[in-house]
Amino acid sequence: MIVVAIDGPSGVGKSTVGKALAASLGVPYLDTGAMYRAVGLLARRKGLALPITEADDAGALAEQAEILVTGSGGDVRTFLDGEDVSAEIREPEISRYASAVAAIPRVRRRLAARQRELALAGGGVLEGRDIGTRVVPEAAAKFFLTARPEVRARRRYEELVRKGTPQELVAVRAEMEARDAADSSRADSPLSCDGTYVVVDTSDLSAGEVVERLRQLVLGPGAG
Repeated sequence: MIVVAIDGPSGVGKSTVGKALAASLGVPYLDTGAMYRAVGLLARRKGLALPITEADDAGALAEQAEILVTGSGGDVRTFLDGEDVSAEIREPEISRYASAVAAIPRVRRRLAARQRELALAGGGVLEGRDIGTRVVPEAAAKFFLTARPEVRARRRYEELVRKGTPQELVAVRAEMEARDAADSSRADSPLSCDGTYVVVDTSDLSAGEVVERLRQLVLGPGAG
């Protein structure tokens, strides 16, 4: 059974690389970030205003909600209580909600436990911010993707344009930097990179090149 952990901030290509790597290895792709986005969407629907704190009801929402991430390759879907919310959770505002609920220990405990259960049951490629430090620290293959800030902002900007929800590039970078700060400074399972990861800078690499590099590292020398 193969379990691959891919961590890193937004805009480094985790989702694109994770999906393609999972397809190449023939294992499931588990988009853990989509689970936090689903809780964030639910919090917004329930009228919780930012900033969300431990005293709010986000923890209870995470424990009561039925969240399913399924599929592989280019067809990964996220369901919230049976509703396909794959497109809605990618809205810019939901990124802020996702970061807010991810800082709440009760939410993280609930989702991390579910993610670990899925990974150990059937293997797969998991990507997020604390996969290799909290969810499956024993994973044999652990990668931390990074990229220069301007490259990350440009990628996120182009992604929003493709989805028909464009924002000013300066606003995209500011939002990204704010989320980085929140993810790195939260008390429970912050975004961090320790000596157990292989660090890969994706700034000047295509997604295909990153996938092939990770695939070779997972399978070892001589992998075809």
